[in-house]
Amino acid sequence: MKKILVVNGPNLNMLGIREPEIYGGADYADLIDMIKKSADELGLEVDCFQSNHEGDIVDRIQKAYFEGVDGIVINPAAYTHTSVAILDALKAIGIPAVEVHISDINRREEFRRVSYAGMACEEHFIGLGFDGYIKALEYLAAK
Repeated sequence: MKKILVVNGPNLNMLGIREPEIYGGADYADLIDMIKKSADELGLEVDCFQSNHEGDIVDRIQKAYFEGVDGIVINPAAYTHTSVAILDALKAIGIPAVEVHISDINRREEFRRVSYAGMACEEHFIGLGFDGYIKALEYLAAK
């Protein structure tokens, strides 16, 4: 069974509260339930992690290397546009990674169009809402 780590960055724990016109009305628990159900259907073992702290995200990505994780789904949220540390962590471990964003970052403010973490990802599912996570899991399951 493939092991997949799902990493969610800052403020994603506020889904359902934060800007529902952009992110929808479903909350973080709904997202995790959907991810776990999809992983079960795909025969994947999934571990979901969320942090508002950049260093915690870097630590969790590095830990994945030692746990034998087969793939990473990452939504770095606001750190997408600022964190070279997350980019470097993904590059250091060499585990296939897929970038996900609930909203279409390419149609939002100019500063959101740069994705440092995305530079280390082999696939990207942007602006598909929660379905982007399912697409990412399907992609990694098929590898």
